[in-house]
Amino acid sequence: MNNKVYDISGKKKIWFLISLVLIAAIIVVSVVKGVEIAIEFKGGTIISYSYEGDVQIKDVQSDIEELLNTPVTIQEGENLSSDSNSVSISFSYDNGLTAEGQNELTALLQEKFPDNNIEVLDSNDVNPTSGKEFFIKCIIASALAAIIIILYIAFRFKQISGWSAGVCAVIALIHNLIFVFGTFVVLGYEINSNFIAVILTILGYSVNDTIVVYDRIRENKSIMPKASVAELVNVSASQSLRRSIRTSVTTVSTMLIVSIVAYIYHVNSILSFSIPMIVGMVAGTYASLCIASPLWVWWNERKSKKKAAK
Repeated sequence: MNNKVYDISGKKKIWFLISLVLIAAIIVVSVVKGVEIAIEFKGGTIISYSYEGDVQIKDVQSDIEELLNTPVTIQEGENLSSDSNSVSISFSYDNGLTAEGQNELTALLQEKFPDNNIEVLDSNDVNPTSGKEFFIKCIIASALAAIIIILYIAFRFKQISGWSAGVCAVIALIHNLIFVFGTFVVLGYEINSNFIAVILTILGYSVNDTIVVYDRIRENKSIMPKASVAELVNVSASQSLRRSIRTSVTTVSTMLIVSIVAYIYHVNSILSFSIPMIVGMVAGTYASLCIASPLWVWWNERKSKKKAAK
């Protein structure tokens, strides 16, 4: 147990200010830079090509975008059915790409790389309906999860005003999800199925840390019946600090190793999961100690002041 008590609740204005400044920065970057939405959510066309040898398709990305008059996403891979490599070019088109447009794109690539035997493997128009339905279902699931979290914390921690504790825990969760979203925007990752996976993972991970702190507060309330709300939070958060940091370091280290390996082998699909997960885990530990608990102190102190005023 950590015997040193940190004045975490006393510095709540600093924690809140740091988070608000970062959230404001995320909003500004999102507006200025824009948010990349995956093709499964907005619809479009995916054309796959096979090629031989070494081809840097991304070197001619600007030429492709000029031809199609739209931004494109390029993903390289391997054609498992043969010894050749493959590359997928995806982009949004309201009415799909015409046969003439596809022929022009193929001709452009063959002209730029005449010695690599570039051929069309597959061409598909993606309907955004299924992606949007999946996204909406995930939003509904997250909203239901938030309601269940509030109800669970309200019942389990009714000795410490569970309703307010539950609401503060959900606010901390939203705080973490904003940071995950900001990571996708700043690094230029698409909002895709990886984003949904990270969001759902962080929902479970973050609330666990917060419940550990609340559990300490409940235990310390019976040990320190005369302590103020701020004192309870300071003692409980300080006791949970070492455990939370160790857990976070362990999980973050694992994801960091995954990220390094994915970076070395240029596996962007893993990077767009592992890096936001790292940010979400760090933000979750920070929010559990410095957002949820101090926010709960502010809530209860404000409630007490209102009662005193009446």
